[in-house]
Amino acid sequence: MQIARWLVVFVCVLGVGGFVADFVLWETARQHMKNPAWPKHAKFHNAQTMLMGIGLGLLGILILFVYRPLTISGLLLASGAASLYWVTMVLAPLFPETAWNDPEFRASTPRWFGLHPQQLLAYAAIGMLAFGLLLSWEYR
Repeated sequence: MQIARWLVVFVCVLGVGGFVADFVLWETARQHMKNPAWPKHAKFHNAQTMLMGIGLGLLGILILFVYRPLTISGLLLASGAASLYWVTMVLAPLFPETAWNDPEFRASTPRWFGLHPQQLLAYAAIGMLAFGLLLSWEYR
């Protein structure tokens, strides 16, 4: 179950990535919080999302290391907290008038395997959590 725990920790730490990408790194922050074309209300929701990613990651880490011994239930709960940020990211395009990026950045945003970088990262994070849970299934 230790490998699963550390996979979940890794995904929890990735929750800080939204803040780094949307606020700190210029190349991606210019598409988000540093984008003068974005209205203040859109930036408000972006800030809310960045903080939610950090908060869910901290919650997952708290569950993994505060409650002893780690049980499969605790691992599932921590994985659920860690996954929410990424699952909601994957589901967000189901809403009308949403897109992975604004039109002015479409050509400059690289796409690996035909996927937006956030999409690829979200699928990888969810896959790591699923793999960790699969590894720990024998402990249930």
